Amino acid sequence: FSLFDKDGDGQITTKELGTVMRSLGQNPSEFELQDMINEVDADNNGTIDFPEFLTMMARKMKDTDSEEEIREAFKVFDRDNNGFISAAELRHVMTSIGEKLTDDEVDE
Repeated sequence: FSLFDKDGDGQITTKELGTVMRSLGQNPSEFELQDMINEVDADNNGTIDFPEFLTMMARKMKDTDSEEEIREAFKVFDRDNNGFISAAELRHVMTSIGEKLTDDEVDE
């Protein structure tokens, strides 16, 4: 949740959701982002709090990813297209979404 909630206010906005999705190789429109939030925004305040986030993730987990979607997600990490995700490639993606990892954590 904290990876999405960049300003730490306990709410995920369309802007914050878009930032994370773009860093993962997606390019959702503003309408698509708002639609994603609206699907789980139980209190209708236009943002996602933690319980709403859990609902969104549970729904996403139910959707089985096609092999093509999994390959596309892998390509986000496998920047040199060699079929492997190196520690450097993992570090690049994780830092681009704001996750701070030590070298040991990446190597693990």
